[in-house]
Amino acid sequence: MATKNLSEYNLAKVPDASNMIFGIVVAEWNPEITGALLDGCRSTLEKHGALPENIHVKTVPGSFELIYGAHQMTLNDGYDAVIILGSVIRGETPHFDYICQGVTAGIARLNATSSIPVVFGLLTTENLQQAQDRAGGRLGNKGDECAVVAIKMAKF
Repeated sequence: MATKNLSEYNLAKVPDASNMIFGIVVAEWNPEITGALLDGCRSTLEKHGALPENIHVKTVPGSFELIYGAHQMTLNDGYDAVIILGSVIRGETPHFDYICQGVTAGIARLNATSSIPVVFGLLTTENLQQAQDRAGGRLGNKGDECAVVAIKMAKF
């Protein structure tokens, strides 16, 4: 369980993003959650200077496809960072475990092999309420956190 608000961070420690270009890949599955993550991510990037036209969003059907989408974006020389946003909510089958493990391994591999950072914004929750709590609810918005991480890693 998150112990802090995902939207809280030190403003003074976030670099200016006005000259940065970001790719965001968003899963269409659980759209009420992923849409809220995207809204938080975009607004935080813009809050730190990113121009709306420098935030490029692509959608993929589900969370597993985030790997392919992010990989395609890393091949584009124009991005300073790529952010993946998705939500997997545990069900009654082991599908949850396979998807979460696969996406985690795929994004980790991209981070180790690509020339730009790929920020992991996949919510993996037990139920819808936990996802809502982390997508603009009582625990803030993981999208905000991912935007800050992307800005910092782009400056790394």
